Amino acid sequence: MSLKSQTVHGVVWSFIERFSVQIVQFVLGIIIARLLSPDEYGLIGMLAIFISISQVFIDGGFSTALIQRQDRDEVDFSTVFYINLAISFFCYFLLFCGAPLIASFYNQPLLIAITRVYSITLVINSLAAVNKVKLVIALDFKTQSKISFGAACISGLIGALCAWKGLGVWALVIQMFISSLVNVFLSFYYVKWFPSWIFSLSSFNKLFSFGSKLLIASLISNVYTNLYTLVIGKKFSTFSLGLYSRADQFAQFTSSNIAGILSRVSFPILSQIQNDDERLINVYKKYIQMSALIVFPLILGLCGIAKPLILLLLTETWIDCVLLLQILCFSYLWNCVVTVNLNLLNVKGRSDLVLKLEIVKKSIAFIILAISLFFNLVVICIGLVVYSFIALYMNTYYTKKLLNYGFKMQLKELLPYLLLALLIMCEALFFSCYVSNSLLSIVISLIVCPITYIVICYKTRLDAFVELENMIKKSN
Repeated sequence: MSLKSQTVHGVVWSFIERFSVQIVQFVLGIIIARLLSPDEYGLIGMLAIFISISQVFIDGGFSTALIQRQDRDEVDFSTVFYINLAISFFCYFLLFCGAPLIASFYNQPLLIAITRVYSITLVINSLAAVNKVKLVIALDFKTQSKISFGAACISGLIGALCAWKGLGVWALVIQMFISSLVNVFLSFYYVKWFPSWIFSLSSFNKLFSFGSKLLIASLISNVYTNLYTLVIGKKFSTFSLGLYSRADQFAQFTSSNIAGILSRVSFPILSQIQNDDERLINVYKKYIQMSALIVFPLILGLCGIAKPLILLLLTETWIDCVLLLQILCFSYLWNCVVTVNLNLLNVKGRSDLVLKLEIVKKSIAFIILAISLFFNLVVICIGLVVYSFIALYMNTYYTKKLLNYGFKMQLKELLPYLLLALLIMCEALFFSCYVSNSLLSIVISLIVCPITYIVICYKTRLDAFVELENMIKKSN
């Protein structure tokens, strides 16, 4: 199978996997959100930083190391399995013992029990980590879609039922617990890989030499990302954290999912051509242009319909998160480009540069956060927008040095897609302002904006649009 065919096949099935799951989670999440309050979502949000950091330690960069290496074997897979499992038990022990401290920090006694139950998912998820890596290496996103979709449907329905029965925040805990169990069961059912009774210290050292740098980089990134939930929950209230968390989830829906799709598909594919720089850059250019073609109008279109969307789906109770959502859309705009730039460095085996970037970027980010905390949630979100552009600029610094493809060149190629997406946003904002009925406003935007976008793309013959057009014609 050619590189293009692998990419198309991988993207299609990864797209199906991501968005089928996200749509199910989104719909069921809306149902649960209408049954629960921002305060109850805020309680779960308070644990995000602890769970996320634990997951980074459990992975330890080993998953990426397995994908990047071309000489991996069964010993490597089994070694990583036992490392993941051992660290997950250790993280659970720490969270179990530290639960009273977490509850005391937030002044929320209920967090003791929630932390001790919720963190069990860390151990459960670690069991399926290697199975998921094997699927990524094989570019088998079709199987991943079956696993994720099944877990999302079953856990979402149970979570909605629990919320309807009045279990409050425990509905969210149960939902995550069931999701982890179903994921593990289906992963072993479909992949049919089980670890051998082998643990190799040399395998550990080989993988850790690459993965350790990614571990530290991921740790810095996750601390920063989840620090927002920690400081908002501490400085403001569970209600404010609930509003921010919900706005963040909406804003991430498009950008982070497509960034995740591109990252999962591009990394193993680009790793195959890691020694051919010219081909590497040509393929990468197509990746970022295609992501801009899709992501920019979707996320800026979301910014345009934010108000009627929130009013329709979540009611007036959540109206205060509209402005937060609109600002956060701009913070996630460059997510795909930033992610694939880092992938290029990982593909070239330069995890040391990834670590350097994270240290510098997050040092700047912490300063921005510290300053914005003197103000309010709106300023905090604006700080995220400022940081996102700084991250874009800095991530292209080493791609310029290694592959002569830097910030100016990338921005020049992305500018037409950005300008067109801003036009779509203005169009959606117009309908949101002048059509009083929320449902009607959304329907009009969803009809008129895509037509406008496609017509202009067709008339201007944007490179990514032409590439997409050719891919569709060949598939027929």
